[in-house]
Amino acid sequence: MECLLDEASVDEATEKSLERSFGRQYQLITRDSRLEEIARDIVSHFMGRLQFGKAMVVSVDKLTAVRMYDKVQRHWQDEIARLEAELARTSGDARDALLVRLKFMRETDMAVVVSQAQNEIADFAAKGVDILPHRKRVVEEDLETKFKDPQDRLRIVFVCAMWMTGFDAPSVSTIYLDKPMRNHTLMQTIARANRVWEQKVSGLIVDYIGVFRDLQRALAVYGAGSGSGVELGESPVQPKEELLAHLQAQADSLRTFLQARGIEPGALLSTSGFDQMQLLADARDALLESQDVQKHFLDGAAVINRLYKAVLPDRAAQAFTQERALYVVLAEMLRAVTGGENPQDAGVMARVEELLDESVVAQRYRVREGGPKLDLSRIDFDQLAQAFRQSTHKRTEAEKLRALLTGRVNQLTRLNKTRVNFAEKLQAMIEEYNLGSANIEGFFQELLQFGRDLDAEGQRAAREGLTEEELAIFDLVVQRAPELSRRDEKAVKALARQLVGKLKTSALVLDWRKKQQTRARVRKAIRDELRALGAQEGELGALLGKLYAHVYEAYSDADTSIYA
Repeated sequence: MECLLDEASVDEATEKSLERSFGRQYQLITRDSRLEEIARDIVSHFMGRLQFGKAMVVSVDKLTAVRMYDKVQRHWQDEIARLEAELARTSGDARDALLVRLKFMRETDMAVVVSQAQNEIADFAAKGVDILPHRKRVVEEDLETKFKDPQDRLRIVFVCAMWMTGFDAPSVSTIYLDKPMRNHTLMQTIARANRVWEQKVSGLIVDYIGVFRDLQRALAVYGAGSGSGVELGESPVQPKEELLAHLQAQADSLRTFLQARGIEPGALLSTSGFDQMQLLADARDALLESQDVQKHFLDGAAVINRLYKAVLPDRAAQAFTQERALYVVLAEMLRAVTGGENPQDAGVMARVEELLDESVVAQRYRVREGGPKLDLSRIDFDQLAQAFRQSTHKRTEAEKLRALLTGRVNQLTRLNKTRVNFAEKLQAMIEEYNLGSANIEGFFQELLQFGRDLDAEGQRAAREGLTEEELAIFDLVVQRAPELSRRDEKAVKALARQLVGKLKTSALVLDWRKKQQTRARVRKAIRDELRALGAQEGELGALLGKLYAHVYEAYSDADTSIYA
């Protein structure tokens, strides 16, 4: 039987003879009650993985692939109906989780992808199966591109031989295998799920038929020494127990790391309400000890989260549900601070994320999308200093201010490259603190003074009587001669105003960067203004190059620029 099936992936005539050749064994494989149970298990398993990648269902032949599609579709709709009934009885976070789940299931598309054969419509109809709608989709749609696109809603395909070789879709996280295989066919099928992708650390093969007894034989022929990257004695497939062991080791390691910093995961999970919020805030502050500590925790939490999702829906994963949720929450709290949330916002935002497992004890958090960002000029730095002195979470307050200042530095530097010294100064302060050369109080005072300096820089254009885009031109010109007389300063300001005006009124046409003629017009406008300023030939070339590079990067046309 295995020899015939191995050949069936390339030989159409052999596939047609399967039922005759297999006799009773084929009847067992395609028994309706058996397929019904597998279809029910596929729906339950796919929706329980919590990582919503894509899946391939591999059946013994074309007829069975279509039958499996019909059965999975029916159980899929039954699950949607069950969730809709449950929705009427739930509220709060549980309801939000059900709505996310329902939306995913309603949107999910499935397709049968099998090769075409003569008289297939009549042959399938004789066995009570309609192949026509599936054949129409294969002919009229680019199903391969859809399935390879992680964002496309085609998430489950039913195959028997197609897409088993020469097909690469990294987002395939699960293969449901119900077809006897051996040798190269088995190896290539495994390869369909072994690509690392985003949150995916490993693919999962669900073996309904027991093909892995032949894995070592396949490896001996097609593995080690064949350029496959598999060494002698190694296997590309590992039992899920090893994944669970890796998850346990990672959880133990991160727990030890936290305990060394005075954070007890068990205490966090055993409390609730205000007490839990306080402990979470204490834990966040402790993790802000340094960037190395933050990175170690965030990396460890991400690994645990990915491994947890990879193990699901195995019941053994339930032992890690609460701890994993705690680490995800703490990681989001850290990102909320380092992402520059409002320094005066003492609340921690309720998080509605993909923590769909309802047994999570830890509070759920999320970072507010599009939340208010502080204008640095409106910050009362003296009030901020007083709040810092009164705070019990000084690292958190310092990190919020650092993140805010980093964002402002990046914004100002984007508008004017000569401000790069501000970015360098801030980075030097952060590195000094991380090396332990400054305590948290001193670091915060340095940040406050830096914030005042940055505020002053942000208002410099108005003090100079220029716009931000005119100031950028002015600074690029005077970089080479910072000690200017009052008369020369007025002349450079006039150049900046005239150049910006000339560029916008005549030189910066639509898509000017794409044509040599329009690029030359921009260069001429800059050269003319520099010559009018009195730039000597020795410095004209350098100034022209700097100003042209700035205009090229900052303006796509007169109305579209980084200043718009």
